[in-house]
Amino acid sequence: MAFSENLQFLRTQQNLTQEQLAEAMDVSRQSVSKWESGASFPEMDTILKLCDLFSVSLDTLLRGDAAAEAQADTAGYDKHMNTFTWQVTLSIVGIIAGVALMVGALALGLPEELSTVLFLLILTIAVVVLIAGGIQHDNFCKRYPVIPDFYTQEEKDAFHRKLVWLIAGGVGAILFGVIAMLLFFSVFPEEEPYELAAAAVFLIIVAGAVGAFVYGGMQDEKYKVWKYNRDNSPTPEAKARLNLIGVVCACIMLAATAVYVGLGLTMEMWSTAWWLFPVGGILCGIAHVVLDPYKGED
Repeated sequence: MAFSENLQFLRTQQNLTQEQLAEAMDVSRQSVSKWESGASFPEMDTILKLCDLFSVSLDTLLRGDAAAEAQADTAGYDKHMNTFTWQVTLSIVGIIAGVALMVGALALGLPEELSTVLFLLILTIAVVVLIAGGIQHDNFCKRYPVIPDFYTQEEKDAFHRKLVWLIAGGVGAILFGVIAMLLFFSVFPEEEPYELAAAAVFLIIVAGAVGAFVYGGMQDEKYKVWKYNRDNSPTPEAKARLNLIGVVCACIMLAATAVYVGLGLTMEMWSTAWWLFPVGGILCGIAHVVLDPYKGED
């Protein structure tokens, strides 16, 4: 397809009139009409603005087939995002489940040193997977900073119906865990090893609920291709703010880990100081909300 055909297709796909496109590009409607008829060609800075507006690459706009690419995942975006989602979800679930296994091992009478080693082993595997997944995702974003939105509205609607149950199921699981603990202690005394056993089971339930939240949230982000394109082509101001968020969250989680290890080594609080990690996650969430450069746009 020629530039004129690609431009007309992209404009029509986003339900823009020639007047609206002309206003966005700060040109006359006649200029847009000439571009689409092939009578004239826009300047390079205008072409770059068109690429940003329609979230397409320069090569696609000038000499590619925008219609074909809009219907095909040529970059393998869907497969990559599914893999990345599972890497992050299973790693986070693994960390929480690792704490649950450590507490459960203590309830069964295993030595605290052995229980701690079990948790640290799971933590190490989860961190390695998170780091590897993060590097792979970063490389993918650098290679494909702009992705055409190939998802149909039917696919998006089908996922959003699924997302409702993921969120509701996660909340229901946590509430069920609380009810189960209350029933448990109505039968068994609140003393060791019953408290540790109950805490281990509750943490397993929490791990499943958090997994549902993380999976649903990341899959929801996957379908927001416009947001992916925006985040990988940020303005200098937005880029600086995003880097700041990354630094703040890294410092928070490193501090949580340092405090946890310190309390474990000095006061033997390996089985009770686990709450530092969810608190760190909450603080990271607050940092994202406060420092979000796109606050209000989503």
